[in-house]
Amino acid sequence: MENKSHAMAAGAFVLVLLALLVGLAVWLTRDSSVQRIYELSSKEAVTGLQAQASVRFKGVNVGKVTAIGFDTQTPGNVLIRIAIDERAPVTQSTFGSLGFQGVTGLAFVQLDDKGESTVALPANTTPPARIPMRTGLMSRLTEQGEAIMTQLETSSRRINELLAPANQKQLMGAVDSLGQAANSIAAVSNAAAKSLPQLTTEVAETLKIMKDTSDRVGDSADEARKSARAFRTVTERMDAPGGMLDQVTRGTETLAATAQTLNAATLPRLNRAVDDAARALREVGRTVSTVNDNPQSLILGNAPAVPGPGEPGFSVGSTAP
Repeated sequence: MENKSHAMAAGAFVLVLLALLVGLAVWLTRDSSVQRIYELSSKEAVTGLQAQASVRFKGVNVGKVTAIGFDTQTPGNVLIRIAIDERAPVTQSTFGSLGFQGVTGLAFVQLDDKGESTVALPANTTPPARIPMRTGLMSRLTEQGEAIMTQLETSSRRINELLAPANQKQLMGAVDSLGQAANSIAAVSNAAAKSLPQLTTEVAETLKIMKDTSDRVGDSADEARKSARAFRTVTERMDAPGGMLDQVTRGTETLAATAQTLNAATLPRLNRAVDDAARALREVGRTVSTVNDNPQSLILGNAPAVPGPGEPGFSVGSTAP
């Protein structure tokens, strides 16, 4: 009796201690700030965004996502409900977008305001007031990626055409021809300088025009070289570690590793579980068949086996069915 009383006292002490710990945890994690409820309607996919995701205003954490669903007012849109601190300066010009945390792929709601309005947006209305949703950086890059690649391809083709060997030969031939013409005119000018001062003046003007033309050709060649260097820089950045191509390669490798893990670990375990279930069903079937053939075995147990030939108690009549 004394042992039971000690056990009951110990159990009561443990229950009281657990209740105190739960109460302490609730008290420490309570949120005493006043929350304002708003909604955002997004026509873009919200991949990576989950309930309880953080809401940031200009990078400052001001609340969290409370629910994610479909917008009944705008079919096809995703409706995001958020609860933010009342101290956040949300105005009628405030807008939201999706941000991503590093390379984890987890998304959060980013609020921003260009200061176009100072009127506060009404809160806790029915239905909640909506904050406009704008396209995020990643969505814009995805939409403009094809156009950027097309422009890069066009620029590359034009630069290659400009720097083709045939064009280079023509450009160098034109420069050589201008030099030869300048030398010839200079020789004629020196020979007729004393008798033909007017011709000398005209030749000098012609030489000046030719020099300007040569300078322009040189400037065009410099611009072509600058364009080639700029294209080379863009290509190196795309191919560099951490660039766009490297990120696409890492994403493909991660997807392949996930598929390999599924085929190597999950599917064999699932097959073993199915085999175990099949064996269990066969055992149950045999048990049911035994009970149907000999129902009294549930009370009396299985009857002893009939002795066979050479065993004690064997008789010819005992083997008869």
